[in-house]
Amino acid sequence: MKHALSVSLLMLVLTGCSLMPDYERPVSPVASSWLQSEADDAAIDNAMIPTPSWHSFFHEPQLRDLIAVALENNRDLRVAALNAQATRALYRVQRAERLPSVSAEAGGSRTRTPYDFNGTTQNGITSQYSATLGVAWELDLFGRVGSLQQQALEEYLATEAAQQSVKISLIASVANTYLLWQADSALLQATRDTLDTFEDSLRLTQRSFDVGIASSLELTQARTAVETARSSLAAYTRRVGEDRNALDLLLGQHVPVSPAKQPQQGTSVLSALPIGLSSDVLLQRPDILQAEYQLRGASANIGAARAAFFPSISLTANAGSASGQLSGLFDSGSEYWNFSPSISLPIFSAGRLQANLDYAELIRDVRIAEYDRAIQIGFSEVADGLAARQTYVDQVAAQQSLLDASEDYFQIAERRYRSGVDSYLTLLDAQRQLFSARQQLITDRLNQTTSEVDLFRALGGGWSNQAE
Repeated sequence: MKHALSVSLLMLVLTGCSLMPDYERPVSPVASSWLQSEADDAAIDNAMIPTPSWHSFFHEPQLRDLIAVALENNRDLRVAALNAQATRALYRVQRAERLPSVSAEAGGSRTRTPYDFNGTTQNGITSQYSATLGVAWELDLFGRVGSLQQQALEEYLATEAAQQSVKISLIASVANTYLLWQADSALLQATRDTLDTFEDSLRLTQRSFDVGIASSLELTQARTAVETARSSLAAYTRRVGEDRNALDLLLGQHVPVSPAKQPQQGTSVLSALPIGLSSDVLLQRPDILQAEYQLRGASANIGAARAAFFPSISLTANAGSASGQLSGLFDSGSEYWNFSPSISLPIFSAGRLQANLDYAELIRDVRIAEYDRAIQIGFSEVADGLAARQTYVDQVAAQQSLLDASEDYFQIAERRYRSGVDSYLTLLDAQRQLFSARQQLITDRLNQTTSEVDLFRALGGGWSNQAE
């Protein structure tokens, strides 16, 4: 019975107790699921469906290669990784505080004392040599050290989540910048084609003007169309260069390729994302995980602030050997030891301990608000992405139909102008409408693909990606 009681007391001393408040995840401040369109109602499944990793989400090989280069060379991601490693080192430092520290020391000294000091007629020389093994340990009876260790662990996990968030944002940024570069290159090519068409019309109008068929107004209109197209050509050339420079910055090196052509209607460089998701999937977003880890760390810090009100007990012991001669340092009878436990009890601190506790509790409340806000932002981003899914599909299809009709209109207007049935103003209107329709279709396809990338990022970049 006595043996069992002794073991129980020893375990109590070793483990202590914890004054950390029990952690409870705050109630989610958003709806349980997103609003679905009528087309999605039949496919609703509130199970947590994992989204694909970025390797399988992006179909285009060139884009996958660029993302891989960015993940290898991007400086922001490298800083995030180093920050995570630094925080992990701090956690290891704090974890070591729960274990006894053992140190070994060896030293020696020789002292000459003048005879005036030792009361003799000769100077004195004394020698002292020692070898000591020391142990120091703070008994964590009230969980102060354990709370600080837990707080350090949560901070480390928060930086890991922050690193994952930077990674997902980098993938989305590379994809969106590449898609913008692809779209601007398509707009540049469309402008070149349109400029060629306007220049052909200008030459035709110039010949008609020279023989007295076309008026000076029609010739001026043709010249205006050509110069407008040239201005657009310069603008899109500049934008393509800026897109490439932005991609160079994300990749951390020069982009060695040219963008592939923008896919036609019905094809996509992206995989289809799941629909009908429960809002619980937001809890897997790295930024929300980071906010929750910070909240848990703030709760652990409250435990450390509470434990500061209670006594702290430290055990210090030293044992070794000492001798006046180096040769006799380890001889029999030279051993010595010292055991000095200490206890420290705060009596008066002018309210410092209570202020620290109040501060820790307020920081916990701040972290709760930040956690709620992170969930609300995530919910809003996913809701926007889901709302854009079908609308962009319909918009691109309608714009494609408009482009087909504009091409027919231009061909008819060109034939009628060449045969003298209609004026140049009708042909110019058809040319401008065709150019505008091509521009808008390229822009709509860009918006459709970037909205899918943004939805991929809003869903946390894929749970299989986190598992990797």
